[in-house]
Amino acid sequence: MKITAQEEYGLRVLIRIAGCKSAEGLTIAQLSEAEGITSHYAAKITRQLRLAGFIRSTPGNKGGYVLARPADEIVINEVLKALGGALYDKAFCEIHAGSLRLCNHSVDCSTRSLWKMIQFTVDQLLNQVTLFHLVNPEKESARLLEQILLSRQQQEVPA
Repeated sequence: MKITAQEEYGLRVLIRIAGCKSAEGLTIAQLSEAEGITSHYAAKITRQLRLAGFIRSTPGNKGGYVLARPADEIVINEVLKALGGALYDKAFCEIHAGSLRLCNHSVDCSTRSLWKMIQFTVDQLLNQVTLFHLVNPEKESARLLEQILLSRQQQEVPA
């Protein structure tokens, strides 16, 4: 499993926008420079984030991008799926059928069960993480994310 560059830079751009204190937000040029990516790539990412409803543009010459809603309402799972899609979805088997029209395991597939389980677990965790958890210095973000993991573990332990 790999995180795509688009998912990584998209999330970093979103975190940077969330941390911006200016009412005008951050411009493509500022995002490009801050993240070390081309302005073309920054524009592509901001377009995806805007179309998905995570950010909005501010008007005027000095306009840029700001969050479209509060950071604690932006779920990281939704962001990653908007930037790159799910790790596993129903079309997965059709895409990986090999040279056959249909996968020869379409009726009985143990690997499909594994991918579904992994996707379910990832979804459960990432549905609890919001942008708010990530708009902090690393130590604070790590502490907040650790709290999520600890609360999940406590929920799983039978009483």
